[in-house]
Amino acid sequence: MSDVQIGIAAALEQFSPRESIEVARLAERNGFSGQMAADHMQPWVPAQGEASFVWSVLASLAENTTGDLGPGVTCPSFRQHPAVVAQAAATLEATYPGRTWLGLGSGEALNEHVVGGYWPEAPERVRRMFEALEVIRKLFSGKDVKHGGEFFKLHNTRLWTMPEAPPPVYIAAAGPYTSRKTGELADGIITPGASLSKLGGILDNFGNGARKAGKDPDTMPKLLQVHLSWAETDEQAWANALEQWPNGGMKFPKADIRSPFDFEQMAKLVRREDFEGRMVVSSDPDEHRASLQRYVDAGFNRIYVHNVGRNQREWLEVFGREVLPKLTA
Repeated sequence: MSDVQIGIAAALEQFSPRESIEVARLAERNGFSGQMAADHMQPWVPAQGEASFVWSVLASLAENTTGDLGPGVTCPSFRQHPAVVAQAAATLEATYPGRTWLGLGSGEALNEHVVGGYWPEAPERVRRMFEALEVIRKLFSGKDVKHGGEFFKLHNTRLWTMPEAPPPVYIAAAGPYTSRKTGELADGIITPGASLSKLGGILDNFGNGARKAGKDPDTMPKLLQVHLSWAETDEQAWANALEQWPNGGMKFPKADIRSPFDFEQMAKLVRREDFEGRMVVSSDPDEHRASLQRYVDAGFNRIYVHNVGRNQREWLEVFGREVLPKLTA
């Protein structure tokens, strides 16, 4: 498995900072490497119950583990100006050199509308994200820079705390245009688990963009975030999925929904069959192994796994013993 890394997705919408640190330590002891930490202002549904500030928790996770880590993903457009995101990412990398990465996304109303202002349609959100990337890249040069664009202004300034080399920037992409531009402009791609045919299309587009920019997509990080539900019985696995992660069964775009309480009402309509093809819900470790192996075979070289139940200790021990050793690159 030397070419593929299996880490965990730190669900800060679901676990407190202290719990997240303990889960990260346990994960590392059981053979997982790396943390993709959620950047949320609110949980998806009230039952999840948390939403801590990702940059504070990332520093604590780094102090308590040895693997890679980054936000999966931060929106550098609404709640946080791209200059602030650049400063946070540079500081983290300066503190833990060689271990961190910056994951960027175009944002969801659940987290971003809280500061007020107009919530634009998806194409504008994507344009904002790529302009924010331009601002961040300028600041990562360590030089005095300025910016005047369609969405952002940056008066003459620099990042005074800089690592020896800036962290790589990975972009969350799931559509044809965004994945192609990500290949062209970013250092790697992040995408959520989906059908193999959809993921294949995303990687193809990413590869086309990378080659256009003279890069080799085969050597670039391709990060996948996978939600699953494992428990000692199938019934418990289903109970965990339906109560803790009903958003996994919502087959519609969620970026415009603003409130956890609205998601809670929608969750009442979610049925078991809605998770089909979207999330493996099973007590059988081998079923989960087969699913993860398919993602490895599809070309993903870094997979961050989130078990949606509260049963983290048992899950990490079982997967560390029965799943990770059987995966082949």
